[in-house]
Amino acid sequence: MNSMNGELIVEAVREWPEDRIVELYRAGGWWKEDYDLSGIRPMIQGSFLFVVARIDDMTVGMGRAISDGVSDAYIQDVVVLPEYRKKGIGGKIIRILVDTCREKGLVWIGLIAEEGSEDLYREMGFGQFPGTPMLFSGGD
Repeated sequence: MNSMNGELIVEAVREWPEDRIVELYRAGGWWKEDYDLSGIRPMIQGSFLFVVARIDDMTVGMGRAISDGVSDAYIQDVVVLPEYRKKGIGGKIIRILVDTCREKGLVWIGLIAEEGSEDLYREMGFGQFPGTPMLFSGGD
């Protein structure tokens, strides 16, 4: 298991090396090899807020918020490399996302937690959302 000998820096960015973001998406199980790497930059820039966590030159985590910039935000793609989990990095990413959204006046901040991560989000002030999350599956 990797230790955190270097300084942990968690910061909002407008661009980041695509290969490092893909590595994080792979760690989350969200990257398919037929995805186009050229979509990473516009995805980062199109996010309301994109946060990365790094230790020295190693990108160890990320998260982003999608928002209308007025009232609502949705947090997604929060992931930390497996060897750096359980060290508080994910919590720091979430805290920056939430704090920044609140500073901008956003009053509704939602997310869908990966199974098994619910306790982390509850500790950070998230609660069960009334209703059922749904995903478009193509219709006809």
